[in-house]
Amino acid sequence: MNDEVEVVCPSCSPKIEVPHDVLKSGQNVVVQCQECGSVHPTTIEKPKKLDVKVIISREEESFTCTHRMTSEDAVIVDDEIIIDDEENDEVYPIIVTAIDTDEKRVNAAMASDINTIWGRAIDEVIVRISVHKGRKTQALEKRVPGGYEFTIGNSEKAEQTDFRITKIKKRDGSFLSSRGSVVEAKDIKRIFADEARRQGWGEGRTAWSMKGKRQGW
Repeated sequence: MNDEVEVVCPSCSPKIEVPHDVLKSGQNVVVQCQECGSVHPTTIEKPKKLDVKVIISREEESFTCTHRMTSEDAVIVDDEIIIDDEENDEVYPIIVTAIDTDEKRVNAAMASDINTIWGRAIDEVIVRISVHKGRKTQALEKRVPGGYEFTIGNSEKAEQTDFRITKIKKRDGSFLSSRGSVVEAKDIKRIFADEARRQGWGEGRTAWSMKGKRQGW
């Protein structure tokens, strides 16, 4: 199967690039236009490799590294990308939070126009939790992988405290409160929860009482 490229066609599209099949590669490239069938030589420019500056934040700390890209790579705010810092031999999954060009801050840009990429590390995150205990609220934190899923209505544990999730505030400002709704840790701003306490004797079904019923005691 022939490789495909987009270049201008002198016969049917001299100004706008259209799909072509590569008939001959190398120094003297020959292509065939998929629109009109014309065969003609062309020049294919290889994308330039660039080292782009990246500033990554992880909670209260931030650090700078470089990421190898090509001039044709596009970056968009809120994209999840993998930063491969070859200099320090480290890899960081991030969410892009901002993009700086020489002129201004933008929501999207080609790598060739980017001065700095700003991102938030999502390989491991700290989720903040507000647990209601009667009239008091306890602030907790739980460190988990960025892809860890929290489900409204489910029970979790942090700092030796058991709690049941009632509501989740996402980083985009929206709230979820429907039972069964799932949010990944990297997208959570704060979890709201009620304290989960174990029922004592006479306060409902316990594991012990259920065991007895299953065995027909």
